[in-house]
Amino acid sequence: MDTMRKSTIALALFLVSIPVIRAQDLSKYRAFSLGASLTTIAQQVNGKPEDASVIHQSPAVIQDLIWWPIEAERTTGVPDAVQQIRFSFCNRKLYSIAATYEGTATRGMTDDDMVKALSTTYGTATRPPAEAGVAPSVSYGPADVRVALWENAQYSVTLSRSPMSDSFHLTLSSKQLKGEADAAIAAAVKQETAGAAGEDIARQKKDAADLESERQANLKAFRP
Repeated sequence: MDTMRKSTIALALFLVSIPVIRAQDLSKYRAFSLGASLTTIAQQVNGKPEDASVIHQSPAVIQDLIWWPIEAERTTGVPDAVQQIRFSFCNRKLYSIAATYEGTATRGMTDDDMVKALSTTYGTATRPPAEAGVAPSVSYGPADVRVALWENAQYSVTLSRSPMSDSFHLTLSSKQLKGEADAAIAAAVKQETAGAAGEDIARQKKDAADLESERQANLKAFRP
């Protein structure tokens, strides 16, 4: 009986000594959290909410705030591997974080090197085949090639690489907030397209009316 009791205690102590495996937090990049307010993020980068650019105003306010860590580097003297971070907001809530890594900081690093480095933070990645789909591009030009994906029911983290410059990009998204933002952006583009078409028709009608007025005036005044 005493032996069994000792064994039970030993087993309990062993189980307690095992590190608790926590789920990886895919909602954070460094000190930035998806879902945070525009005011909070602006304060974190020593900026102001007014620094954010308004992309669309209706049916939801879509804004981007660009931060260049190199500017902070000048004051701290600490090199940063990130060249730029784009924070995207839907109604002032952060739905996407897109980080572009500085070329010299990742020069010579392979896809595997980057995935290994990021896996220490986000856990085991899914590696798509080389010919698989592309990730949302954070730069202009050809779409970035998806290198790896980390995701759960709420968030996704995508590592991608530019086929033009081989620079790496990391994009974090809140699936719910991004879905709302994507729907709002699509509606805004539709509204703007319809509005532009209406303005074009109105302009054509005005031009035609002005031309006809000028024609009538010239008919009366013209002397061959």
